[in-house]
Amino acid sequence: MGFKCGIVGLPNVGKSTIFNAITNAGAEAANYPFCTIEPNVGMVNVPDYRLDELVKVYKPRSIVPTVTQFVDIAGLVKGASKGEGLGNQFLTHIRECEAIMEVVRCFDDENIVHVHGSVDPLRDVDIIETELILKDLDTVEKRCSTEAKNARVGATSSKARLEACESLKNSLSEGHSAREFKGSSDAMDELLQDLALLTAKPIFYCANVKEDDMITGNAYVEVLKKYAEGKGGRVVIISGKIEEELSKMEPDEKVEFLKELGLKESGLDSVVRQGYEILGLRTFFTAGEKECRAWTFHAGWKAPACAGVIHTDFERGFIRAETLSFAEFMKHGSWNAAKEAGVVRTEGKEYVVQDGDIMYYLFNV
Repeated sequence: MGFKCGIVGLPNVGKSTIFNAITNAGAEAANYPFCTIEPNVGMVNVPDYRLDELVKVYKPRSIVPTVTQFVDIAGLVKGASKGEGLGNQFLTHIRECEAIMEVVRCFDDENIVHVHGSVDPLRDVDIIETELILKDLDTVEKRCSTEAKNARVGATSSKARLEACESLKNSLSEGHSAREFKGSSDAMDELLQDLALLTAKPIFYCANVKEDDMITGNAYVEVLKKYAEGKGGRVVIISGKIEEELSKMEPDEKVEFLKELGLKESGLDSVVRQGYEILGLRTFFTAGEKECRAWTFHAGWKAPACAGVIHTDFERGFIRAETLSFAEFMKHGSWNAAKEAGVVRTEGKEYVVQDGDIMYYLFNV
């Protein structure tokens, strides 16, 4: 599994169009607010040229890429945190996601209605993020009440959590996201983990542009980029229309189409790459004639933890791992040739797995 990404934005900014294109899931898309009523969920194979190369060598009976789950959440409006529009239920869906992609309209089109009557990326971002902050503030205030009651009866740990709650509440009240909060203590770490606040989740912005602006961007995109940089965030430029066309093509056709447009990768590739980067995710591989498979892990994980991604028995009974970098595999052309060249390594429990490693585990349970 890659990661679960929630797609948010105002109504009519192209969320469902982009979701349909990158997941090919067929969610309804229309030119009016609240077209998406229930969150649509789509699973997407993560594109990875390294897996493709392993498949060419091994010609396996089974090919298993890692996947990313996208959740298209109904367009949010002012007051969503208080139940306006379609309200709180959709903010709850965001809570279940690991990362948030905020789609921002960065194109003019008089035929597509904007819920606020004009295109203004910073206003749109402010509306969405204010609603997320207000929802988090409501969550924290409720926890403050609970911890205050516990503190009054003498619970020492509750006093520490109450202080953390009050500090976090003040920061949110000033319009800061939980990501920007600077406080640090065991009580705060525990609180943030327990509350799973919306604004604590990693976020990146998706500038939806017309086809002609995919390479050069436009003034709207530049404004959004400047804002994102100030928040330590990132912007992916995507064209819903181009992604729609790509979703109907065969792989070879996609490559040629992207080349004609002067693009190095599709919007889906860009979105997945950004998601992996902000979440600190990496990929290792297992390969053979039976199966070639990609596995997702967190940067910094050691060999036993990565073995556990495959099966808990692998981690529990870990003995050692044989590993080869993808670059060395390609250099020598096969595992056996790399082994003869002495570049296949035997690693123990302390080995930190690297992105692109090809792994063979020895275990005993």
